Amino acid sequence: MMNNENLNEIKLTYIIITIVMLFFVVFIIFVVLMYNRRQLLYIKEKQLKESEHQNQLLQKELEKQKLIEQERERISHDMHDDLGAGISALKLQAEFLKQKANDGELKNDIEELLKTSEEMNLSMREMLWNLNSGNDTLGSFIDYSKIYAHNFLKKTKIWLIIENENAIPETTISAEQRRNLFLCLKEALNNAYKHSKADQLKLSFIQNDKEFKMEISDNGIGIDHENPEGNGLRNMKRRMLEQNGQCEVTTENGTHLFFRIDL
Repeated sequence: MMNNENLNEIKLTYIIITIVMLFFVVFIIFVVLMYNRRQLLYIKEKQLKESEHQNQLLQKELEKQKLIEQERERISHDMHDDLGAGISALKLQAEFLKQKANDGELKNDIEELLKTSEEMNLSMREMLWNLNSGNDTLGSFIDYSKIYAHNFLKKTKIWLIIENENAIPETTISAEQRRNLFLCLKEALNNAYKHSKADQLKLSFIQNDKEFKMEISDNGIGIDHENPEGNGLRNMKRRMLEQNGQCEVTTENGTHLFFRIDL
Protein backbone atom coordinates (compact mmCIF):
# COMPACT_ATOMS: atom_id res chain seq x y z
CA MET A 1 0.00 0.00 0.00
CA MET A 2 2.81 2.28 0.94
CA ASN A 3 4.58 1.58 -2.31
CA ASN A 4 1.50 2.53 -4.33
CA GLU A 5 1.17 5.81 -2.44
CA ASN A 6 4.83 6.62 -3.06
CA LEU A 7 4.45 5.75 -6.71
CA ASN A 8 1.39 8.01 -7.00
CA GLU A 9 3.25 10.84 -5.29
CA ILE A 10 6.16 10.43 -7.67
CA LYS A 11 3.80 10.43 -10.66
CA LEU A 12 2.05 13.53 -9.35
CA THR A 13 5.36 15.24 -8.75
CA TYR A 14 6.47 14.32 -12.26
CA ILE A 15 3.23 15.65 -13.75
CA ILE A 16 3.55 18.90 -11.78
CA ILE A 17 7.17 19.33 -12.88
CA THR A 18 6.20 18.60 -16.49
CA ILE A 19 3.35 21.14 -16.34
CA VAL A 20 5.65 23.75 -14.77
CA MET A 21 8.26 23.12 -17.45
CA LEU A 22 5.63 23.39 -20.17
CA PHE A 23 4.42 26.66 -18.72
CA PHE A 24 8.01 27.83 -18.52
CA VAL A 25 8.67 26.85 -22.14
CA VAL A 26 5.43 28.54 -23.24
CA PHE A 27 6.43 31.62 -21.28
CA ILE A 28 9.87 31.66 -22.92
CA ILE A 29 8.28 31.27 -26.35
CA PHE A 30 5.82 34.05 -25.56
CA VAL A 31 8.63 36.34 -24.42
CA VAL A 32 10.68 35.57 -27.53
CA LEU A 33 7.66 36.17 -29.79
CA MET A 34 6.89 39.44 -28.05
CA TYR A 35 10.52 40.48 -28.29
CA ASN A 36 10.63 39.63 -32.01
CA ARG A 37 7.37 41.46 -32.55
CA ARG A 38 8.74 44.54 -30.82
CA GLN A 39 11.93 44.26 -32.86
CA LEU A 40 9.92 44.02 -36.08
CA LEU A 41 7.84 47.01 -35.06
CA TYR A 42 11.03 48.91 -34.20
CA ILE A 43 12.62 48.01 -37.53
CA LYS A 44 9.46 48.98 -39.45
CA GLU A 45 9.24 52.23 -37.53
CA LYS A 46 12.91 52.92 -38.25
CA GLN A 47 12.42 52.13 -41.93
CA LEU A 48 9.38 54.38 -42.03
CA LYS A 49 11.32 57.24 -40.45
CA GLU A 50 14.20 56.67 -42.86
CA SER A 51 11.76 56.63 -45.78
CA GLU A 52 10.18 59.86 -44.56
CA HIS A 53 13.65 61.38 -44.18
CA GLN A 54 14.58 60.33 -47.73
CA ASN A 55 11.31 61.73 -49.03
CA GLN A 56 12.02 65.01 -47.29
CA LEU A 57 15.51 65.12 -48.78
CA LEU A 58 14.09 64.31 -52.21
CA GLN A 59 11.46 67.01 -51.82
CA LYS A 60 14.12 69.53 -50.83
CA GLU A 61 16.26 68.51 -53.80
CA LEU A 62 13.28 68.87 -56.14
CA GLU A 63 12.53 72.30 -54.68
CA LYS A 64 16.20 73.22 -55.08
CA GLN A 65 16.20 72.09 -58.72
CA LYS A 66 12.99 74.03 -59.32
CA LEU A 67 14.54 77.18 -57.86
CA ILE A 68 17.63 76.67 -60.02
CA GLU A 69 15.48 76.27 -63.13
CA GLN A 70 13.50 79.39 -62.22
CA GLU A 71 16.74 81.31 -61.75
CA ARG A 72 18.02 80.06 -65.10
CA GLU A 73 14.80 81.21 -66.74
CA ARG A 74 15.00 84.61 -65.04
CA ILE A 75 18.61 85.16 -66.15
CA SER A 76 17.70 84.01 -69.65
CA HIS A 77 14.83 86.48 -69.89
CA ASP A 78 16.90 89.33 -68.44
CA MET A 79 19.73 88.66 -70.89
CA HIS A 80 17.31 88.51 -73.80
CA ASP A 81 15.50 91.69 -72.81
CA ASP A 82 18.45 93.83 -71.66
CA LEU A 83 21.66 92.56 -73.26
CA GLY A 84 19.96 91.44 -76.47
CA ALA A 85 18.26 94.77 -76.95
CA GLY A 86 21.53 96.59 -76.26
CA ILE A 87 23.49 94.55 -78.80
CA SER A 88 20.77 95.05 -81.43
CA ALA A 89 20.78 98.81 -80.82
CA LEU A 90 24.59 98.89 -81.06
CA LYS A 91 24.48 97.02 -84.36
CA LEU A 92 21.86 99.35 -85.82
CA GLN A 93 23.85 102.42 -84.79
CA ALA A 94 27.03 100.99 -86.35
CA GLU A 95 25.21 100.26 -89.63
CA PHE A 96 23.80 103.80 -89.63
CA LEU A 97 27.29 105.29 -89.10
CA LYS A 98 28.73 103.06 -91.82
CA GLN A 99 26.26 104.48 -94.34
CA LYS A 100 27.20 108.05 -93.38
CA ALA A 101 30.95 107.53 -93.16
CA ASN A 102 33.16 108.68 -96.05
CA ASP A 103 36.58 107.92 -94.59
CA GLY A 104 37.82 104.46 -95.58
CA GLU A 105 39.64 103.84 -92.31
CA LEU A 106 36.56 104.81 -90.34
CA LYS A 107 34.48 102.40 -92.42
CA ASN A 108 36.91 99.60 -91.56
CA ASP A 109 36.62 100.41 -87.86
CA ILE A 110 32.84 100.39 -88.10
CA GLU A 111 32.99 97.08 -89.98
CA GLU A 112 35.01 95.60 -87.10
CA LEU A 113 32.43 96.97 -84.67
CA LEU A 114 29.65 95.29 -86.65
CA LYS A 115 31.60 92.02 -86.67
CA THR A 116 32.15 92.21 -82.91
CA SER A 117 28.48 92.97 -82.25
CA GLU A 118 27.45 89.99 -84.38
CA GLU A 119 29.85 87.70 -82.49
CA MET A 120 28.45 89.02 -79.20
CA ASN A 121 24.93 88.36 -80.44
CA LEU A 122 25.81 84.76 -81.36
CA SER A 123 27.51 84.21 -77.99
CA MET A 124 24.47 85.57 -76.20
CA ARG A 125 22.18 83.23 -78.14
CA GLU A 126 24.35 80.28 -77.13
CA MET A 127 24.20 81.33 -73.49
CA LEU A 128 20.42 81.71 -73.70
CA TRP A 129 20.16 78.24 -75.22
CA ASN A 130 22.33 76.83 -72.44
CA LEU A 131 20.29 78.53 -69.71
CA ASN A 132 16.88 77.45 -70.99
CA SER A 133 15.87 74.29 -69.08
CA GLY A 134 13.40 73.51 -71.86
CA ASN A 135 16.41 72.56 -74.00
CA ASP A 136 17.56 69.76 -71.67
CA THR A 137 16.71 67.05 -74.23
CA LEU A 138 18.68 65.19 -76.89
CA GLY A 139 16.33 66.51 -79.55
CA SER A 140 17.11 70.12 -78.65
CA PHE A 141 20.84 69.45 -78.48
CA ILE A 142 20.93 67.68 -81.84
CA ASP A 143 18.81 70.31 -83.60
CA TYR A 144 20.90 73.19 -82.24
CA SER A 145 24.15 71.39 -83.10
CA LYS A 146 22.98 70.76 -86.66
CA ILE A 147 22.11 74.42 -87.14
CA TYR A 148 25.41 75.58 -85.68
CA ALA A 149 27.49 73.17 -87.79
CA HIS A 150 25.61 74.15 -90.95
CA ASN A 151 26.03 77.89 -90.31
CA PHE A 152 29.71 77.47 -89.38
CA LEU A 153 30.65 75.51 -92.50
CA LYS A 154 28.33 77.04 -95.09
CA LYS A 155 30.91 79.67 -96.12
CA THR A 156 33.74 77.13 -96.31
CA LYS A 157 34.65 74.46 -98.85
CA ILE A 158 33.82 71.69 -96.39
CA TRP A 159 30.76 69.59 -97.29
CA LEU A 160 28.71 68.69 -94.20
CA ILE A 161 27.02 65.29 -93.80
CA ILE A 162 24.76 64.69 -90.78
CA GLU A 163 23.61 61.30 -89.50
CA ASN A 164 21.19 60.53 -86.67
CA GLU A 165 20.98 56.94 -85.42
CA ASN A 166 18.27 55.89 -82.96
CA ALA A 167 18.37 59.16 -81.01
CA ILE A 168 15.16 59.62 -79.01
CA PRO A 169 14.39 63.38 -78.97
CA GLU A 170 12.62 63.28 -75.57
CA THR A 171 15.62 61.74 -73.78
CA THR A 172 16.77 64.00 -70.95
CA ILE A 173 20.31 65.38 -70.99
CA SER A 174 21.64 67.66 -68.27
CA ALA A 175 22.53 71.29 -68.97
CA GLU A 176 26.18 70.60 -68.11
CA GLN A 177 26.35 67.60 -70.45
CA ARG A 178 24.87 69.38 -73.45
CA ARG A 179 26.95 72.51 -72.78
CA ASN A 180 30.23 70.57 -72.70
CA LEU A 181 29.27 68.45 -75.70
CA PHE A 182 28.42 71.61 -77.64
CA LEU A 183 31.73 73.27 -76.71
CA CYS A 184 33.54 70.12 -77.90
CA LEU A 185 31.59 70.33 -81.16
CA LYS A 186 32.62 73.98 -81.61
CA GLU A 187 36.27 73.16 -80.94
CA ALA A 188 36.23 70.19 -83.33
CA LEU A 189 34.62 72.19 -86.15
CA ASN A 190 37.05 75.06 -85.66
CA ASN A 191 40.03 72.66 -85.76
CA ALA A 192 38.70 70.98 -88.90
CA TYR A 193 38.26 74.34 -90.62
CA LYS A 194 41.69 75.68 -89.63
CA HIS A 195 43.94 72.64 -89.85
CA SER A 196 42.41 69.61 -91.58
CA LYS A 197 42.40 70.76 -95.23
CA ALA A 198 39.34 68.52 -95.55
CA ASP A 199 36.53 68.93 -98.08
CA GLN A 200 34.07 66.68 -96.22
CA LEU A 201 32.98 66.38 -92.59
CA LYS A 202 30.49 63.93 -91.12
CA LEU A 203 28.62 64.71 -87.90
CA SER A 204 26.88 61.70 -86.32
CA PHE A 205 24.57 61.42 -83.31
CA ILE A 206 24.06 57.89 -81.94
CA GLN A 207 21.97 56.74 -78.97
CA ASN A 208 22.17 53.24 -77.53
CA ASP A 209 19.81 53.01 -74.54
CA LYS A 210 21.45 55.23 -71.87
CA GLU A 211 24.61 55.87 -73.89
CA PHE A 212 24.92 58.82 -76.28
CA LYS A 213 27.74 59.29 -78.76
CA MET A 214 28.68 62.20 -81.00
CA GLU A 215 31.16 61.47 -83.78
CA ILE A 216 32.94 64.09 -85.89
CA SER A 217 34.98 62.75 -88.82
CA ASP A 218 36.75 64.57 -91.64
CA ASN A 219 38.74 63.37 -94.66
CA GLY A 220 41.63 65.75 -94.11
CA ILE A 221 45.33 65.37 -93.38
CA GLY A 222 44.87 64.24 -89.78
CA ILE A 223 46.45 65.59 -86.62
CA ASP A 224 49.96 67.04 -86.53
CA HIS A 225 52.08 64.18 -85.15
CA GLU A 226 54.64 66.63 -83.74
CA ASN A 227 51.90 68.09 -81.54
CA PRO A 228 49.21 65.36 -81.36
CA GLU A 229 47.51 66.81 -78.29
CA GLY A 230 47.24 70.56 -78.55
CA ASN A 231 45.20 72.65 -76.16
CA GLY A 232 42.01 72.02 -78.13
CA LEU A 233 42.15 68.22 -77.83
CA ARG A 234 43.25 68.39 -74.18
CA ASN A 235 40.31 70.67 -73.41
CA MET A 236 37.87 68.32 -75.13
CA LYS A 237 39.19 65.32 -73.19
CA ARG A 238 39.00 67.29 -69.93
CA ARG A 239 35.41 68.32 -70.59
CA MET A 240 34.37 64.73 -71.23
CA LEU A 241 36.16 63.46 -68.12
CA GLU A 242 34.33 66.08 -66.04
CA GLN A 243 31.06 64.56 -67.31
CA ASN A 244 32.25 60.98 -66.62
CA GLY A 245 32.43 60.50 -70.36
CA GLN A 246 35.13 59.76 -72.93
CA CYS A 247 36.83 61.56 -75.80
CA GLU A 248 38.80 59.41 -78.26
CA VAL A 249 40.61 60.35 -81.46
CA THR A 250 41.87 58.31 -84.40
CA THR A 251 43.75 59.59 -87.45
CA GLU A 252 43.24 56.94 -90.12
CA ASN A 253 42.13 58.59 -93.38
CA GLY A 254 41.49 61.90 -91.66
CA THR A 255 40.62 62.87 -88.10
CA HIS A 256 37.85 61.07 -86.23
CA LEU A 257 36.66 62.30 -82.85
CA PHE A 258 34.37 60.22 -80.65
CA PHE A 259 32.55 61.73 -77.67
CA ARG A 260 30.57 59.45 -75.31
CA ILE A 261 28.46 60.16 -72.24
CA ASP A 262 26.03 58.19 -70.08
CA LEU A 263 22.62 59.85 -69.88
